Amino acid sequence: MIRATYEIEPAGAAQTVALRASIGMEGGPDWARGRVVSESEGTAVLEFPEGNWGSNVALVVSTLVAGEGAETGAVTRCRLVGLEFPDRFLPGPAFGPAAQAAPIGVGVIVKPSLGLAPDEVGDVARAAVAGGADFIKDDEILGDPEWCPLDERVRAVAKALEPGVVYCANVTGPSVTLVERARRAVDLGATGVMVNAFAQGLDSVLALREADLGVPILAHRAGSGALARNDRFGARGAVLARLSRLCGADYLIVGAFGGALFESDEEIRANLDAVRGECGSIGPAIAAFGGGLGPHSVAAQVEKAGGSGLLMLVGSQAYGHPGGIEGGVRAAVEAVRSVGPVAPVGPVGPVGPVGAVGA
Repeated sequence: MIRATYEIEPAGAAQTVALRASIGMEGGPDWARGRVVSESEGTAVLEFPEGNWGSNVALVVSTLVAGEGAETGAVTRCRLVGLEFPDRFLPGPAFGPAAQAAPIGVGVIVKPSLGLAPDEVGDVARAAVAGGADFIKDDEILGDPEWCPLDERVRAVAKALEPGVVYCANVTGPSVTLVERARRAVDLGATGVMVNAFAQGLDSVLALREADLGVPILAHRAGSGALARNDRFGARGAVLARLSRLCGADYLIVGAFGGALFESDEEIRANLDAVRGECGSIGPAIAAFGGGLGPHSVAAQVEKAGGSGLLMLVGSQAYGHPGGIEGGVRAAVEAVRSVGPVAPVGPVGPVGPVGAVGA
């Protein structure tokens, strides 16, 4: 069974959602019917036969995450806060924390986001590597423009890489050529790939995972804001993060404590638990912190997050360092190393499970 937990209004509306998300009308086959397990004080637990969708994650999203519960006029609130699958329903990360050499890495987002030629992107990568970066990634809004073609960009960055440095090229684009594009990026020297998971479609992460590219996958959460920021519909950010992990993401962006993104500290902790916490037999992913981080703020993020399996992504603030991007990255690396891995900090408040039933 697949179990979904919703914050739902009005009272009694759960039965409508269970029906609309499964057989669609009274009188359909009982074996495919969604059922209400419990409904109390604005929270409802529903169960659906796993055979309804199998591992077709696009249908899981379009029914349980962003489906009829958000569209039918019978409900005024239907927000997904927990989602449980049978163990190994989805494959999970291929690499997880093993994707990076350091238990706590420092990564660089190539800036300016748009406008750099391939050789200029290569220069940024070279400076970042010289500063000690473990990870480099394209910005989520950079694709395959005429002035910075993906192939040429990957070649330029690959020349700057040293062993153990992950470069995630952004392969977001036409779905029909997604896997082909990712394979070519890897052939040209990319040591990771990135896809805008919710804009491209969460199934894109699963497609890249099943393509067995031999490199880690960063599932950027671009496209999820409209789902996660709506407190009446959509889904809790931690649910989306865990679902991305289950689809095969090795790196997942969790926001930042007191950062430039929208989450509260409690939501950041829930995201962390979704990325690194227990999930049946599925291994953890790496929690990538981002959103206004620079050399001055990464140490505090490490201390608050606790544990390992972390990546601190520095962006424009590192570029303003007196030593340039190389100096900014070096300062961030030194700040992270001054803290080192610290004891894990448990989640704050209830976190809806996503993963193996009973995990």
